[in-house]
Amino acid sequence: MNWKEALQRLKDGNERFVGTKPSTPAQDQTTIKGLANGQAPYAIILSCADSRVAPELAFDTGLGEVFVIRVAGNVANTSSIASIEYAVAHLGTKLIVVMGHQSCGAVGAAIQGGDAGPNLNKLVSYIQPAVEKLGKDAPVGDIVKENANIAAGTLTAKSDIIANAVASDGVKIVTGYYHLDTGSVDFE
Repeated sequence: MNWKEALQRLKDGNERFVGTKPSTPAQDQTTIKGLANGQAPYAIILSCADSRVAPELAFDTGLGEVFVIRVAGNVANTSSIASIEYAVAHLGTKLIVVMGHQSCGAVGAAIQGGDAGPNLNKLVSYIQPAVEKLGKDAPVGDIVKENANIAAGTLTAKSDIIANAVASDGVKIVTGYYHLDTGSVDFE
């Protein structure tokens, strides 16, 4: 499946989810047994760890269909980049989505600033460039979207595997924004 087909499949799934007509495909014992020997997800999704944002549900997908990496603020750090590299290099997935969401707490922490301890400070440091670019008074949603754009750029800047796949293997990186109040996803 190429990236355009994969993106359309995500859009169609989100439309079903928002329309309260999810089909919840591929969640049965036959699917589970079929996936025991391998996987071939059609999309990679770097998403926030927020409990209200579940990409598998938001895109009405079943087991084995999407490769999801969840980390607060959907940041492109060493671990998330390595996970994406694996899916690109070993699973042949052609679409990468970096998805932020409405009212992101990690973005809120970056805006607020201050000392939150070494681990959270490190995480927030990945989001800080979006805050600095738009300013602390910018709407949170705009900062969330800019953070997703920066993370998407980081994927190719910090990974030769991803950069080469984008340049010569038909891989596409897009950003998305999940609306907590409706469940809909806007793609950029």
